[in-house]
Amino acid sequence: MNRRDDSVPEAAGAPSGTDWITTPITADLVRGACELERTQHGLLPHRLPARARSQSPDGQLAMAEAQPSGVRLVMRTRATAVELDTLRTKNAYRGAPPRPDGVYDLLIDGRLSGQAATTGGNTVLMDMTTGSAEHLPGPVGTVAFTGLPEGDKDVEIWLPFNEITELVALRTDAPVGPAPRHDRRTWVHHGSSISHGSDAASPTATWPALAAWRGGADLVNLGLGGSALLDPFTARAIRDTPADLVSVKIGINLVNADLMRQRAFTPAVHGFLDTIRDGHPTAPLLVVSPIHCPIHEDTPGPSAPDFSGLVDGRLQFKATGDPDERAAGKLTLNVIREELARIVKQRAAEDPRLHYLDGRELYGEADFAELPLPDQLHPDAATHRRMGERFAELAFGPGGPFAAPPG
Repeated sequence: MNRRDDSVPEAAGAPSGTDWITTPITADLVRGACELERTQHGLLPHRLPARARSQSPDGQLAMAEAQPSGVRLVMRTRATAVELDTLRTKNAYRGAPPRPDGVYDLLIDGRLSGQAATTGGNTVLMDMTTGSAEHLPGPVGTVAFTGLPEGDKDVEIWLPFNEITELVALRTDAPVGPAPRHDRRTWVHHGSSISHGSDAASPTATWPALAAWRGGADLVNLGLGGSALLDPFTARAIRDTPADLVSVKIGINLVNADLMRQRAFTPAVHGFLDTIRDGHPTAPLLVVSPIHCPIHEDTPGPSAPDFSGLVDGRLQFKATGDPDERAAGKLTLNVIREELARIVKQRAAEDPRLHYLDGRELYGEADFAELPLPDQLHPDAATHRRMGERFAELAFGPGGPFAAPPG
C-alpha cells in the first residue's frame, strides 16, 4: 500500500513541490534476499536463513551474508523521483585511508541509468594487527534518484555488495507496485568473496551480476566472502531456495583458511552436492573450480595479510603454507581442481545435468599477466567484467549447461 507523507523533506535535486508517497518495503519488492529481518530501524536483508545463521558463530560469515550482494528493490512505477533511506554499516581499517563508499545502481527496464551513494551510517573500525573491532554508530542516510523517464517502467535499485544495509523507507512521486518476473529463470550461485563482488565497480558489475544480465537470468547471489567452506547449512540454503539453475564455485576459501585436508574434502563435496540435489534433483548444476591465483596454485594455506602497504591503502596477501605438506593431504588450488573434476566425472555418470567448469577458463595464467590480482587474491573491476562475459558465454551460451531450452 502506498501512503502520502507530507512530513518528508524534499531531497536535493528533487523537483520543487514534490508530492512524496511512502511505500512500505515488503518482501514482494525485494529480490535476491532469503529473509528480511525486522530491526529497530527497518528491514535487514539476509542471504542465509535464520536457522543457518544460528549454526555458526563466525563473525566473518555473519558480516558476509548480511552484505546484500545481488539484493535489489524491484518495482513497477511511473515515478520520476525515488528516495531510499538506509542505515549502512561499512568497514574501515585503522591506519589506512577510508574505503570507498558503497554504490547503489539504478536500473530502468534492465539498463543502468544512475548511480549514487549514501551518507552517515555505522562504521566497524578494525585493527588488522590485533584483530579487534570497534563499532561506531551513525545516522540514517538517503539515496536519491531524480529525472527518471515518464511512463510505466521497471525500476531496480541494487544495494551495495560491500555494506550491510538496513532498509528504512522508500519514497516516490508516484505509486509503486511489484514488478513482473518476465519468465526469467532463477539462477542461484554460491562462491567466495570473488563471487560476492570484492573490488567490483558496483553491485551490477560483479561477475555473477554481469553474467546473469547477459544470460537473461534472475540472480540469487550466495557468494559469501571468506565463507565458501562447504558448510552443510549453506548447502541446505541452496537446497531450499527456488532455482532453475545452480552453480557452486569451490576452492579458494578452503585453501586460504587451511580448513581441511583432502581426506575430508572429497566426502564434503559429495555431501554438499547431495544436499543440493535433494532440493533440485533435475536442475542444471555447475561445479566451478578456482580461478588462477599464483600464491596458492601449489602452495597450501593459510593466507596471511601483508601489512607493508596498508598505510598507502594497499592490503595484499601471501601464502604461508609449505608445498611439501601436499603429501600430507594439504589442499592447493591444483589439488582441488583435479579432485573436483574427478568427482564431477564420477557423479555425472548417473547425473547427466551435473557439469564442471575449470575456473581458469574464466581467469587463467595469461589473464593474470594482463590483469594481475591487485592484492594477490581478488580480481579488480576489469577482471570481474571479463569473468562475467566468459561465464555468460560458457554457461549460458549455445551448448552450455545453462543454455536456454529450444523454443
